[in-house]
Amino acid sequence: MLQLAPTAEAYVRSINDHDPAAFDKLIAADAVVNDAGREFRGRAAIEAWSNREIFDAKVTLEVLSSTEQNGETVVTTKVDGNFDRTGLPDPVVIDHHLTVDGDKIVALTCRLAEDKPRT
Repeated sequence: MLQLAPTAEAYVRSINDHDPAAFDKLIAADAVVNDAGREFRGRAAIEAWSNREIFDAKVTLEVLSSTEQNGETVVTTKVDGNFDRTGLPDPVVIDHHLTVDGDKIVALTCRLAEDKPRT
């Protein structure tokens, strides 16, 4: 795996290890997640979203790249798992925009990567 900022690395690891408790520990109490235009605010809403859309679906992330820009870490990943792929490109490549305060994620935006690598 590429060298990632510590919180970004813990984020990817929690998903790949299918460890919702580790994921939840990374989320700030007042965090906001925007997943493809849907917004989830606060730990309870984010926990329900992550359980349903990440952990129940057995999502895994293959890190393709990581950059730091405008105070956030952008991790681009190839996403796999047991989720509905209707209307999604193949492969599914997502940019995860993480804003971190200390070791907590305060904002997370997940959306299809604009420049998808060819496989």
